[in-house]
Amino acid sequence: MMEKKVALVTGGSRGIGRAICVRLAKAGMQVVFNYQSGEEAAAETVRLCQAEGVEALAVKADVSHSADCDALVQKTLEFGGRLDVLVNNAGITRDNLLMRMSDEDLDAVLNVNLKGSFYMMRAASKVMLKQRSGKIVNISSVVGILGNVGQMNYAASKAAVIGMTKSLARELASRKITVNAIAPGMIETAMTEKMTEKAKEAVLQAIPFHAMGAAEDVANAVAFLAGEESGYITGQVLCVDGGMAI
Repeated sequence: MMEKKVALVTGGSRGIGRAICVRLAKAGMQVVFNYQSGEEAAAETVRLCQAEGVEALAVKADVSHSADCDALVQKTLEFGGRLDVLVNNAGITRDNLLMRMSDEDLDAVLNVNLKGSFYMMRAASKVMLKQRSGKIVNISSVVGILGNVGQMNYAASKAAVIGMTKSLARELASRKITVNAIAPGMIETAMTEKMTEKAKEAVLQAIPFHAMGAAEDVANAVAFLAGEESGYITGQVLCVDGGMAI
């Protein structure tokens, strides 16, 4: 019987992260994900993955700490015996105009979005190199491509994720390990639900589709890049944005 593949997703307890976990579970992968708070939400993600007929494990961990990232990869190996797919999804925002942005706002975003992705890729790539196989998918953002008012810290972190993606893709290509990024646009989440109708309308005007995307749209793109069909694709950025970055 063929051993099930194992996926590790950061920030998988809700929103886009949860959709990714469930989609990979639907593809037959065992799923490990981390969460930082909200045990009930994490338990719900586990339940949804198990409903797809696979095992799932939630681990409380902070990706801004390298020791937590190393431990997360180790727990994944203990759980599934291997690591086939890493999805760096965990991310935060601390929006403000530059003149009002504090050192703490900058550090918090870079620590999670940039350093967290770096720590996870460093830990996972060691395992994948030994296996001589693996897929890494980093969740960047259309903001990392276009920029956005009040999000200099976030834009910098997501642009840096793209740079790391392309660099690591070159480093791991000889072992046929692929490293790609997805740049979501405006996706309907709990965060966008809090937007005023006026703010939503302004956003929709900037999207050629004139509609927000769903978390499942991002998850489907992840499943493609994590699957066998994308075996000859590496170092690329796939925009899931309804045309925002055209």
